Amino acid sequence: MVAAANPLAVEAGYRILRQGGSAVDAAIAVQLVLNLVEPQSSGIGGGAFMLVHDARRRRLLAYDGREAAPAAARPDRFIGSDGKPLRFMDAVVGGRSVGVPGVVALLAETHRRHGRLPWATLFAPAIELAERGFAISPRLAHLIAAEARHFIQPRARAYFLESEGAPRTAGTILRNPALARTFRAIAKGGADAFYRGDIARDIVATADSFAANPGDLTLADLAGYRVKERVPVCAAYRVYRVCGMAPPSSGGTTVLQMLGILEPYDIAAMGPATFWSVHFMSEAGRLAFADRAAYVADPDFVVLPTGLLDRGYLRERARLIRADASLGQAAPGHPPEPVRARKVARATSEALELPATSHISIVDAAGNAVAMTTSIEWAFGSHLLTDGGFLLNNELTDFSFAPTIGGEPVANRVEPGKRPRSSMAPTIVYDGAGRIYMVTGSGGGPGIVNHVIKSLVGVLDWKLDPQAALSLPNFGSRNGPTYLEAGTPAATLAPRLEALGHAVAVSADPSGTQAIVRTKEGWIGGADPRREGTVMGD
Repeated sequence: MVAAANPLAVEAGYRILRQGGSAVDAAIAVQLVLNLVEPQSSGIGGGAFMLVHDARRRRLLAYDGREAAPAAARPDRFIGSDGKPLRFMDAVVGGRSVGVPGVVALLAETHRRHGRLPWATLFAPAIELAERGFAISPRLAHLIAAEARHFIQPRARAYFLESEGAPRTAGTILRNPALARTFRAIAKGGADAFYRGDIARDIVATADSFAANPGDLTLADLAGYRVKERVPVCAAYRVYRVCGMAPPSSGGTTVLQMLGILEPYDIAAMGPATFWSVHFMSEAGRLAFADRAAYVADPDFVVLPTGLLDRGYLRERARLIRADASLGQAAPGHPPEPVRARKVARATSEALELPATSHISIVDAAGNAVAMTTSIEWAFGSHLLTDGGFLLNNELTDFSFAPTIGGEPVANRVEPGKRPRSSMAPTIVYDGAGRIYMVTGSGGGPGIVNHVIKSLVGVLDWKLDPQAALSLPNFGSRNGPTYLEAGTPAATLAPRLEALGHAVAVSADPSGTQAIVRTKEGWIGGADPRREGTVMGD
């Protein structure tokens, strides 16, 4: 079964499974097609995190393909000449925001370890589609129109806009022969064809030659990039074992903290997206995001407290939730094991992200599974299109813009070679017998954690099928306002929540959650109705 955010990508992954490919093989095919049909969200110019359940070895592995800061990056990268942090879009558009892409290295490494079909075979669906062309989807057309003013680079303007400057509209056939050539080169030469040679030179030139906001990537930065295998973070929740991605993704730790904080409470009895479940789940989010801001960053640069998932610590945090009042803004806690490195201050702002990013959930016939969340960060990333037909990320704006607060260094500040903190939360759940029960994850910027929590609680506590769980209204807090999805029953809860002290923000929340769940009859899947995804399987 394959669940992803675009039907053409789902069809490509399903085609690979039918040919005898593994879950990883299918994920590669899905990612390559997403690069073409959903370029605003992910692609080979970006990064990703992947969880792989290896059925033969009965092991869960976590692969970090997150972008890395160039060697020339410094903590004041996003501080302007006036000494203040840059405005977000001033930092995004151009080469300054571009990190060393990690997706191709991730796909190559996971294929080497878990692939079945030949590497080149996995590129065929995307190459065919890039040369034949595809109809621009309504969602892609909407985002092209929304971002049209930021397509300053002539090459990007020519691809996404008509000759007179109007955004290309839904139904327009879009071809990308340049991307087909890039895919052919990587299919033939492997990851080296991307990180060395002509493609690498094109990436460096595209990022560094944008005069208004140049980058500082080098060929050495690209040649030196490596995928990192991390130890998955796992914890018990009720009768299940929930596993996620370790830092530099904050997603796994924050999801598990929220579940640990919620476990003492009867969330099942509160009901799906009711006043009480929204209140308790939002308060859990405040507490977990407070710790995230204080402690979570690239573990190769910052020593994290090991007690963030300590059950006793999370019980203490859970007792801070009140039924008669909101915490408002929670303070970070004091995990049992203190930070052993230099003291870090709490970051005061989260990255501003559009609902970009994409998630892929896959299981194959042999029982292998993949949960992969992939991104170029903002919609269309840095808005720089390479000569090779793919967009470059703006993931470096996921670093904290202010390197210090109150004279103390911020954990998630920019440093050379460092990987920015992420919200991506690919998740695999095991049942009491140790079998895969659920494969899930989401797009949606910093709201990813809230979306994944909703899908988990919806299935594990409220016993909904995955499609019903994903279709519930979005809600939650990231230690700021309590977000309620506009136009849904959740929005009507605003007055009662405000009476408890919640600062409420009612807004559109186009998440991108995909989930697959085991049943007695077999796998069933769900795709977030807010995007264009679907599910295919046998």
